[in-house]
Amino acid sequence: MFLTITMLLSACESEAERKQRLAREEQQRIELEEQRKMEEAERNLRLEQERMELERIEREKRIAREALLKKERAERAQYEKYIGNSLRTGATPYSKYYGMNSSCNEYGCSQIKVRTSNSDVLVTIKKGGEVFRHAYINSGDSYTFSFPNGTYQTFFYYGKGWNPEKEMKGGKIKGGFITNVSFGKDSPQILNNNILEYQLILQENGNFSTQPSNPEEAL
Repeated sequence: MFLTITMLLSACESEAERKQRLAREEQQRIELEEQRKMEEAERNLRLEQERMELERIEREKRIAREALLKKERAERAQYEKYIGNSLRTGATPYSKYYGMNSSCNEYGCSQIKVRTSNSDVLVTIKKGGEVFRHAYINSGDSYTFSFPNGTYQTFFYYGKGWNPEKEMKGGKIKGGFITNVSFGKDSPQILNNNILEYQLILQENGNFSTQPSNPEEAL
């Protein structure tokens, strides 16, 4: 019974209806093909974008590695060039920024004397928050600052291997140690016709211990 009905329905389709049906089927085929092509194009585009992104990431990683190697080579060259460099005691490497040291020979003067042990030290003495005196002191040596009476604070910048091109304080000044670096300070001291002496000797139970400091504060 079912077969007979199907044959009758098919036989009832006119030529015009058949053409319309074929046209619809062709249109559906075209639309499906266009959709397939569009999806394939989107997939290819996505794959290309992913490939380009991976290439970009790899390129940036390679550039970063090359920059790091270049920096390390430059730092190594600077280290080898300046590791044995030391200034004379009394040198003022920051004179361009803080001026030279001047002596105080009149009445109303005080002194600060600094003795070092096993490390070179760059000493800065501040008055009112500004560097008033500074000097480089070799290990095992001493230096005496003189200035008018007042309140002063002393800072100690320890290290080895003086690099005159090293940027400090964010590039505001140049000159610094390349290794074994540390900073210390004393509390502000009121000086009135007297001599304050620091002996920078690494020993237990010494009579003076510096407080921690940093480049921004000490320089």
